[in-house]
Amino acid sequence: MKVDPFTHQMIRFVSTMHVATYRLFGGIGRLNRNTLILTTRGRKSGRAIDKPLLYYQEDGKAYLVASYGGSDTPPAWYLNLSANPEVEAQIGSARRKYHARTLSAEEKRAVWPKLLAIYPSYADYQKKTAREIPLVELAPI
Repeated sequence: MKVDPFTHQMIRFVSTMHVATYRLFGGIGRLNRNTLILTTRGRKSGRAIDKPLLYYQEDGKAYLVASYGGSDTPPAWYLNLSANPEVEAQIGSARRKYHARTLSAEEKRAVWPKLLAIYPSYADYQKKTAREIPLVELAPI
């Protein structure tokens, strides 16, 4: 599955609005449950890029799914953190620096069910694409 240009622009617009309201209200609200704002450095532009993402948290670490709705292409934020793993995340009103890394297949097996419990559609996204959807761990620096 490939994301068409209109859908890509809609995702971009909704993400921008979500980040703005998240920051305005410090992450409080039903829409922001299990949501963080990930800030990566653009691998080409070098500029800071914010994305609202669902996450699971355990032992001080946050876990993210690089699904892009089941697209055959990984999300830009994943490519950015792969190129520069030093990121920032805002959870609620707190911002911290993290080191990002992709989980191994074995590590993914332990975390995947916990993310599915938060958002069961991730299983459908995996079925839509031939690529193995990566899971990312954010460890505080």
